[in-house]
Amino acid sequence: MAKILITGGTGLVGNQLSKILSNSGHEVRHLSRTPDPDAEFPTFEWNIKENFLDPKAIDGITHIIHLAGAGVADKRWTDDRKKVIINSRVDSIKLLYNEVKSANLKLDSFISASAIGYYGMDTGESHLDENSSAGEDFLAEVVKKWETEADTFAAITKVAKVRIGVVLSEKGGAMVEIAKPINYLVGAPLGSGKQYMSWIHLEDLCQVFAYVLENNLEGTYNATAPNPVTNEALTKTLAKALKKPLFLPNVPGFMMKLILGEMAEMVLGGNYVLSDKIQSTGFKFKFTEVEAAVKDLV
Repeated sequence: MAKILITGGTGLVGNQLSKILSNSGHEVRHLSRTPDPDAEFPTFEWNIKENFLDPKAIDGITHIIHLAGAGVADKRWTDDRKKVIINSRVDSIKLLYNEVKSANLKLDSFISASAIGYYGMDTGESHLDENSSAGEDFLAEVVKKWETEADTFAAITKVAKVRIGVVLSEKGGAMVEIAKPINYLVGAPLGSGKQYMSWIHLEDLCQVFAYVLENNLEGTYNATAPNPVTNEALTKTLAKALKKPLFLPNVPGFMMKLILGEMAEMVLGGNYVLSDKIQSTGFKFKFTEVEAAVKDLV
């Protein structure tokens, strides 16, 4: 049985992952800015700005899974917001590292969430693996700093970084946002619609994290389903599953840029990301085709 501390444990991924790990017999704890005594899992306080972490949170733990970080799509990217996005990832790892080192804790692994944004927001039809070059835009900058900070843990334990693709879930994230206009009969592909979306079902993503932990893997792994699809294909698949028509023309790119500013590149651009590396270790995706994933979720 592993004793696992999860940051961001109440989020979309953390909540599901916590249940999977607990059901497998592991002990799970959470960190939170506002611990709830009635929470499903034992929760301890941390405050990144105040550089505080309740020492009881790390007592006896064997693994840390780091999922916490300000949402990149929650607010428009002002200069201040960009700092929040970066600092929430970098400073949180610094705090964790300092506390673990000060306690002379013997961790078996540090597993950090990362993102396929590492490759850049728009890489066209290029097929990307973990050895592909980093991008030069803001998201790539975020991920590079995020991963560099995660690698500091290599001085004391094994480090794994999971580069997450577009997460499909009925509880939040990209699929919910795409479904909203479809349900109101105003759904349409974005921009050209030909940009690739390297998606992953929430269940498979959580299983990737669990697999990395239970198999003592280290290094960087792309967490994307084996068959990326275009924005247009995903939109049409979702509309079909919802039994809603799509009759509007694509939403022009310039309109998205007016609404979202620099952040529009996240949806107008795209990536074709390969997950061969995690599959070569023996991991098997439950959902390899987007039609099956969407049908399961709708």
